[in-house]
Amino acid sequence: MAKKHPLPDAHFPRIKVSDRGASRLRGGHVWVYRSDIASADGIPPGSLVNVIDPRDKFLGTAHYSSASQIAIRMLCPESMTDFPTLLRQRIMAAIAYREPIVRDTDAYRVIFSEGDFLPGLIVDRYHDVVSMEVLTQAMDSEPLRAGVISALTENLRPAAIVERVEPRIRELEQLPPRDSGLIQGEKKETEFSMNGVRFRYRALEGQKTGAFLDQRENYAAAAQYAHGEALDVFCYQGAFALHLAGRCSQVTGVDSSRPALEMAEQNASLNRREIEWIEANAFDLLKDYSAAGRQYDTIILDPPAFARSRRALETAMRGYKELNLRALKMLRPGGILVTCSCSYHVSPAEFLAMLAEASRDSHKNIRILENRSQARDHPMVLTIPETAYLKCVIAIA
Repeated sequence: MAKKHPLPDAHFPRIKVSDRGASRLRGGHVWVYRSDIASADGIPPGSLVNVIDPRDKFLGTAHYSSASQIAIRMLCPESMTDFPTLLRQRIMAAIAYREPIVRDTDAYRVIFSEGDFLPGLIVDRYHDVVSMEVLTQAMDSEPLRAGVISALTENLRPAAIVERVEPRIRELEQLPPRDSGLIQGEKKETEFSMNGVRFRYRALEGQKTGAFLDQRENYAAAAQYAHGEALDVFCYQGAFALHLAGRCSQVTGVDSSRPALEMAEQNASLNRREIEWIEANAFDLLKDYSAAGRQYDTIILDPPAFARSRRALETAMRGYKELNLRALKMLRPGGILVTCSCSYHVSPAEFLAMLAEASRDSHKNIRILENRSQARDHPMVLTIPETAYLKCVIAIA
């Protein structure tokens, strides 16, 4: 008879997972869905738990959510008694990981949740302001919040720390409402730079934590190939457009958000660049421009996530194809297309297949110059595919 693996001495609640959940953890993933756990009755929200398989073999220590469909987020396969110490160690490790890889910027992701083995925590740095976002019950506990703030203050010494709050996430985690705001310090605005381009930053405005730092390396890559007349679609606050402005004779940025375009114009002024900004629906504008025979030498497509779930995938792929098809029709011979997707549910293979269909339907043969992903400060863990989400293809017509 096989000897059972003894449970650790830590006085944490036990959660038994199914064979499927156990196999997922043994494969290196850190999530177990609610459908793969047995009873969790009486376990407080956000608790540390010992995870065991159907044969009572210990699998590791995890955070438990009483609300999320991701019921278990594994922290380590060993017994653990002092998570605050582990939290500090992993924050310091995340900071150290970035020291040799972050270049030409003072804005980057400091902590990338599961990518830095700290599920439920996002931290970004914008020059002297640090922005954090808490995504789970466990990370929202006051002792852990205090530990995060202390470690960030000690290691980064920011002028201010702000918290960005996504109300929908807090609702899904059944957390009490909380407003975005200053946690420490008084500074809500600053300036930062990426690849020699300067940006204004308002800590409590804009999408995500304020900018799309995951595209930082792609901005620089796109600028290497850009030339002639350029069109940046879904330009947001103008990052791609501003990187292209030094290489292109004319740059136009398109977005449906007036506040985003107003910030883009401020960023253009900061860099002394002349860029045309157009407030418009991207699909309508591309349809009209394509029908009118407008032509460009460089086109950027960086839309928001079209597929937030597998159910939305079919519709999303139609949207991606329409955008890319119209863009390819508007691209001059030798023109550059930079096309992106931040939808995790769209795989790299599916994205390339869509682009191939658009190429055939536009009667243009395109060649891929670079097949890229997110910046290296958004680390991808091989056994956690959800950490790899951004696709960025640079192609020449």
